[in-house]
Amino acid sequence: MSNLCTADEAVALIESGWRVFVQGAAATPSVLLDALTRRADTLRHVETVHLHLEGTAPHAAPEVSHAFRPNAFFCGANMRRAVAEGRADYMPVFLSEVPLLFRRGVLPLDSALLHVSTPDAHGYVSLGTSVDAALAASETARVLIAQVNPRMPRTLGDGAIHVSRFAALVPVDVALPEHPVGTAGPIEAAIGQLVAGMVEDGATLQMGIGGIPDAVLAALTHHRALGVHTEMFSDGLLPLIERGVVTNEHKTRQRGRTVTSFLMGSRKLYDFVDDNPNVEVRDCAYVNDTTIIRQMPRMTAINSAIEVDLTGQVAADSIGESIYSGVGGQMDFIRGATLSEGGKAILALPSRTSKGKARIVHQLTGGAGVVTTRAHVRYIVTEHGIADLYGKNLRQRADALVGVAHPDDREALAAQARRRFGRA
Repeated sequence: MSNLCTADEAVALIESGWRVFVQGAAATPSVLLDALTRRADTLRHVETVHLHLEGTAPHAAPEVSHAFRPNAFFCGANMRRAVAEGRADYMPVFLSEVPLLFRRGVLPLDSALLHVSTPDAHGYVSLGTSVDAALAASETARVLIAQVNPRMPRTLGDGAIHVSRFAALVPVDVALPEHPVGTAGPIEAAIGQLVAGMVEDGATLQMGIGGIPDAVLAALTHHRALGVHTEMFSDGLLPLIERGVVTNEHKTRQRGRTVTSFLMGSRKLYDFVDDNPNVEVRDCAYVNDTTIIRQMPRMTAINSAIEVDLTGQVAADSIGESIYSGVGGQMDFIRGATLSEGGKAILALPSRTSKGKARIVHQLTGGAGVVTTRAHVRYIVTEHGIADLYGKNLRQRADALVGVAHPDDREALAAQARRRFGRA
C-alpha cells in the first residue's frame, strides 16, 4: 500500500482551520492524536469533533488551546475540565442525529482520524469497535487518516472501508482500552433485580455500561429468547449469549443477530466480536432510529439519569451548570421503546449519590439541562421500587416518585409536592 507512513507524516496533512473528526470509545486513535498534538506549534484553530474519547485527550490540554478547539458530542472525564474552563465546547445532540450533521453538511469535515483493523484479502479494513458516527465521517471527510492495528477486531455490519479511500495509513500495534465488568454493590444489585423483573421473555434489550446495567444483565440468567438492539455492547451481555439466554429469535430486523453501534469492554469482548457473523456493528443513525427501534418486540430500553424532579423531568448530561456526559441515545431509545408493542422505557438510578445527595428532587439543580422530558418518561426505578409515570398527572407522578425516593428524603419531598400540586 503506497499510503503507508508514520503518524507524524500522516498528521502533517492536516491544516490550520480544519474540522477533524476523531473516532471514539475503544477505537480512539491515540497514536494519531498524540502526533497531532505534537504539531501544536504549527497549527491554529483546528476544531476536533467527537463522541467520548478514551485516554488522556492531549489535544484538550490548556497548553495547546491555541491550536485545538475540541467540540464534543459527549463529555467524559478527560473533556469536562476543558469544557468547564471554556477551552472546549459541548454540543447537545441525539446520537441518532450525529451522522446527519456530517451527511447534511451542517458540520462539513475536512479530515477524519480513525482506528481500523488490518486489511482483508480484498483490501477492506473495518471500523472495528466503533461504527457509530465514524461511518458517516468516513463517507464525508475529504482526507481520511487511520492507524491500522492488528488488535482491532474485524466487525461485521456497516464498517468496511477500502484502503484506497485513505490518504494515509499508519501501522500500529497497541492494546485497545478496556473496561471489564465490575462487582455490583448492594444498591446496584437491588436495582438490577427490580429491572430484571420487568423484562419479559422474548423482549429486545438496549442498555449501556456501568454498575446498574451490569447488575440487570447478571439478573437475567433465567430469562429466555431475549434479543439485543443497543447502541452499546459491553461484557455484561457475553454470559447471556453464551448461556443461550440471548438468541435474537423474535426480532423483526437482523433476526438471530445482536445489533450494536459501538463496543466497550474487555479483550474477551473484542475477541468475541472479531469476524463474528452473529454480531452486527452498525451506523448509529440506523441503530438509534426510533422508527427501527419501535419495530422490535417488547423493546426494553434501560438507561440512567443524574436527577429526576417531581414532575418527571430528567437531567442526564449535566450536574447543575456543569456538563458531565452527553445526550447520547437516551431519548432515541426511550421514545422507540414506548412506541414498541409491549415495550418499556426504564430509567434506573440510585435514590442518592455516593455523597448522600438526593437524586429524586423537588426541582432539578439550577442550570441542569432536561435531556428527557416529563412527557417522555415512563418508568423510574431506584433501589426502593418502581414508579410508573405513564398516564399520570403531575400530582400523581409526584406521589409515585416520592415512593421510590430515599426514605430520609420522602417527608420533605411530599411536603413540597403538596404545596405545589395540592392534596388528593
